[in-house]
Amino acid sequence: MKAVWLIAIAVLAGCQKSEVVSVFTGNQAIYGLVAPTNSSYNVSGTAAFKERKDGSTTILVQLTGSALSGTAQLPVHLHLGDVSANGAAIAALLNPVAGGTGTSETIISQLADGTKVGYKDLLKLSAYINVHAATSGPESAVILAAGNIGINGTKASSNLRIGVCSNQ
Repeated sequence: MKAVWLIAIAVLAGCQKSEVVSVFTGNQAIYGLVAPTNSSYNVSGTAAFKERKDGSTTILVQLTGSALSGTAQLPVHLHLGDVSANGAAIAALLNPVAGGTGTSETIISQLADGTKVGYKDLLKLSAYINVHAATSGPESAVILAAGNIGINGTKASSNLRIGVCSNQ
């Protein structure tokens, strides 16, 4: 009798499908990030915006280049406007890029001012992403990589002009 139960349990367990449930809808947009034209750093990468089922967005920044190493934590900011603008306000602070891996992952559902934003809102935003060399001091004004996102995302080109940040 025990053998029959064991066989029945084994058959039932074998018939069940193992499903991986994703938190993502499958919608995503990927934008390029490049070093400023006159930069001595050779850094580039992408910012992937992935729509989540709960209405929020995962922003995955992936960089490669000479400035990435060790335990450095490189600040990442989402700014309103075009990447060529100088000193645009920060719309959202993203998690820093880890120097050892070149990656940053942030789940965002609102901007710094409290405005709620979803995936489709971010795609309509006139904005850009900056990755800085440091959180403070003179290096905080150094942009390692940047790129337009949202409605500005198609404006990226090989001769992209990137505004310089000011600490003032």
